[in-house]
Amino acid sequence: MITKIKKRDGREVPFNIEKIANAIFKAAGAIGGKDYVTSLKLAEKVVEYIETKLDKEIPTVEEIQDAVEKILIESGHARTAKEFILYRAERTRIREMNTRLMKVYEDLTFKEAKDNDTKRENANIDGDTAMGTMLKYGSEGAKQFYEMFILNPEHSRAHKEGDIHIHDLDFLTLTTTCCQIDIIKLFKGGFSTGHGYLREPNDIHSYSALACIAIQSNQNDQHGGQSIPNFDYGMALGVAKTYSKHYRLNLVKALELLTDNSGISIQANAVFQKIANEHNVTPTLVPNQRYIELEQKYLMEYVEDIEIIKKAQSFAISKAEAETDRSTYQAMEAFVHNLNTMHSRAGAQIPFSSINYGLDTSPEGRMVIKNILLATEAGLGNDETPIFPIQIFRVKEGINYNPGDPNYDLFKLACRVSAKRLFPNFSFIDAPFNLKYYKPGHPETEIAYMGCRTRVIGNVYDPSREIIYGRGNLSFTTINLPRIALRSNKNINIFFEELDRKIDLVIAQLLERFEIQSRKKVKNFPFLMGQGIWLDSEKLGWEDEVREVLKHGTLTLGFIGLAECLKALTGKHHGESEESQNLGLEIVGYMRKRMDEASKKYNMNFTLIATPAEGIAGRFVKLDRKIFGIIEGVTDREYYTNSFHVPVYHEISAFDKIRIEAPYHELTNAGHITYVEVDGDPTQNLQAFEKIVRAMKEAGIGYGSINHPIDRDPVCGFTGIIGDICPKCGRKEGDIKFQRIRRITGYLVGTIDRFNDAKKAEVRDRVKHMAFSK
Repeated sequence: MITKIKKRDGREVPFNIEKIANAIFKAAGAIGGKDYVTSLKLAEKVVEYIETKLDKEIPTVEEIQDAVEKILIESGHARTAKEFILYRAERTRIREMNTRLMKVYEDLTFKEAKDNDTKRENANIDGDTAMGTMLKYGSEGAKQFYEMFILNPEHSRAHKEGDIHIHDLDFLTLTTTCCQIDIIKLFKGGFSTGHGYLREPNDIHSYSALACIAIQSNQNDQHGGQSIPNFDYGMALGVAKTYSKHYRLNLVKALELLTDNSGISIQANAVFQKIANEHNVTPTLVPNQRYIELEQKYLMEYVEDIEIIKKAQSFAISKAEAETDRSTYQAMEAFVHNLNTMHSRAGAQIPFSSINYGLDTSPEGRMVIKNILLATEAGLGNDETPIFPIQIFRVKEGINYNPGDPNYDLFKLACRVSAKRLFPNFSFIDAPFNLKYYKPGHPETEIAYMGCRTRVIGNVYDPSREIIYGRGNLSFTTINLPRIALRSNKNINIFFEELDRKIDLVIAQLLERFEIQSRKKVKNFPFLMGQGIWLDSEKLGWEDEVREVLKHGTLTLGFIGLAECLKALTGKHHGESEESQNLGLEIVGYMRKRMDEASKKYNMNFTLIATPAEGIAGRFVKLDRKIFGIIEGVTDREYYTNSFHVPVYHEISAFDKIRIEAPYHELTNAGHITYVEVDGDPTQNLQAFEKIVRAMKEAGIGYGSINHPIDRDPVCGFTGIIGDICPKCGRKEGDIKFQRIRRITGYLVGTIDRFNDAKKAEVRDRVKHMAFSK
């Protein structure tokens, strides 16, 4: 007689036949059954079977469940048996998930980041801190909740098994990815962060401070990066206000020294006000002759000597320009320092910030560009290389690309600073797929990139709003290309058939996620939507759904491991074979075609991105190695190559790499980047550095950057290239590690120890194969 059962954890508990009856009744109820008496009779048969056939006095839970399935089938209840089997499988999955989650929590709690890949999944979060660990607790718990209860089981299984990767799964039901913030619109009239209203800024220092606050506030509404696409144009307004202020103060000072008029300060301020009110002109960095003459006219009422007025004006102009330049540098210095020290998300993370600049040719805009570059070049307090903001210098013929262009000197400065600090990166307006949106005099059409590479400009939903302001990515999901290739066994037709199925799966998953996002209300995004950052969100009320305005954003398919995919299909990757290059372009072109078709079908912005894969490069290859084993050139490293890149371990010149990767930029309309790796100190060969940037532009690259080692000894402060010994103080690396700045997925990280194992391996391979192009 059964009196006890053995639980999965080994505990023995009292046996209760009603639990078996209830389980059978629940399975029968799923197909319309309502007869509990029959369920109880079947439960009795189960007990009889266990006692007589199995001869068990203390059966296990699994043995009882096996018996239930057997009795249901043998008793003619096949449909009920099927429901019971499905229920049992679901309970097993939930149980395994719970067990797995507890194991993850155990490792997060008791292991250091250097020993735990989960803590190092995001290299810009310090997993050893209290808030960094707490963020991971929430993140890992949310991921598993969504896998179990929210995602379509087919999508959940594909993600878990590594066919696809749903990015930022921990934010699945909460928010969108990223946004490009129009600071001119935001600052006009002031804005609120939810804890008080901030007045419109009136000098460059305030503009700088509020730009940081805007980035930080928006980061708390989204899980991705925040970009200011019009940084030079926006900050230029602050420079203009600052110059006007300095000019007036210096004019009054000069007049006080040159006259014995005790009331000149009050009188001069009355003149300033009169000119502003009646003529709507103010002092400008390049002196406005009309303003100068009006000022002379009205000041003559109080100062009868015109030469004194002119002398005072000349003094004010020269002093105001120098003081404004100094103020602008200080403001840009503060901007860089703030974005490397301020935190969002309960103190766990520095905001992922990007700024785009380079095309404003006004004196004020040029002053901003010059000083943000100089502040970056100077570094942080101890000469550290700034990690944020990611800076993108826009390159455009006729504006800054050639000698004689108004901002050519700033392009040269940008190359010099990038050679020292890795930033700025470079975007190219003249690339055909960027140039087609460009309208001179309309900064909102000048292509902007998020630091990680995201690009948002085309707008199928509203073709009249193909602009960069107030838009961003909603979500993206990446396909594991090498796995599809390995499964196809070199059969190209089978490869494309399977690729088609995976694209269908991702489109369905993106739409389901969009449906979740669409049901959010303005109040769920108090800054992003509440302050009108997102395009058209100012038209909505606090309780309105954000469905329609979200359609300005993008739903994006990504891919990883094109190189390994081609290796599996043809035996060579695109850096080794022209035939493989053609196939690579065909594969990526097909994915883009499918996204364009989805855009037309759903009247939404489905796009293709060259995935910035920080974590999944290692995750995918580990899973595939278990299935297929170690395959040379495919699964024999700790990572898959990012997107369409030529593998970092492949010997290739910088210019050949640019030539091979350039055609993929046009196909990946949601974002792309090409890196070139160089060794040595590029500041010693700026001509070669600029030559690489120019090669990118001429090849049709949309967004690119040049990687080179930046090391720092925190003891003596030396910044440069360090081997095992610091060249300045002779110190060997011991307990105090050298800081080695490296770039991953567009972002810089201050220590390689923060990388996960896959990224460490990639960086090691990159360093081995760096070659400065002659």
